Amino acid sequence: MIGIIGGTGVYDPAMLEEVRSQEVTTKYGTASVNLGRYQGKVVAFLPRHGGDHSVPPHLINYRANIMALSQLGVKRIIATAAVGSLNFDYKPGAIVVVDQFIDFTKSRIPTFFDGQEGGVIHVDVTEPYCPEVRKSLHSAALETGAAVFNRGVYVCTEGPRFETAAEIKMFKTLGGDVIGMTTVPEAVLARELGICYGTVAVVTNFAAGFCSGKLTHAEVVDCMQNNIDRIKATVMGAVANMPAAAECDCAIVPTEVKVK
Repeated sequence: MIGIIGGTGVYDPAMLEEVRSQEVTTKYGTASVNLGRYQGKVVAFLPRHGGDHSVPPHLINYRANIMALSQLGVKRIIATAAVGSLNFDYKPGAIVVVDQFIDFTKSRIPTFFDGQEGGVIHVDVTEPYCPEVRKSLHSAALETGAAVFNRGVYVCTEGPRFETAAEIKMFKTLGGDVIGMTTVPEAVLARELGICYGTVAVVTNFAAGFCSGKLTHAEVVDCMQNNIDRIKATVMGAVANMPAAAECDCAIVPTEVKVK
């Protein structure tokens, strides 16, 4: 089963057939998931912010969402994201298949391994996004006619506010290409459960200090809606061309090491 996490502007599971809704209860909370089919593949669609975009990024129950997909049998996750650009080559409307992140979140619970039932386990995230999922996303994105970039460092901030111009200057100095509020801890939690995970981002605006005027969420949503057909084509194209058997190392999760 393939999971799709729809970000800002991507709330509708209508690209699937035989859609049915299911509430999945986990030890971390409940998640609402839409189950359907696409070209013979079973797909679980989860709107990250809720179907009406009512949940801000810092209050999303990331652990419940990822655990719910895992309990359903999801082995690969494709996540969408709306991002601002810190790179003048990545213009609004471009599609970026991100390959690294820098974490500037502050208050989120970032792990399942809390020293209690989960024990203490340190997961390697040298390559935080699955190379096979990224390859499928890149291949599908190239068919959309958009400007496509097969790499990008995603700076993840806490939100829900946008960043200051000084912060953006710092993030660019650190090597950031795009900026958003959601890929962390999603990518890490998926890796902890041995799930392949990839993020495809749509650039909706230049970040603070790179553009004139104030940033608004309406601007982000409008740009996503203008590019919704391309992002859906990218996601569903990746679902269709995803190889049946995974050959990556994402499912290899270390076990807890006990000190004698």
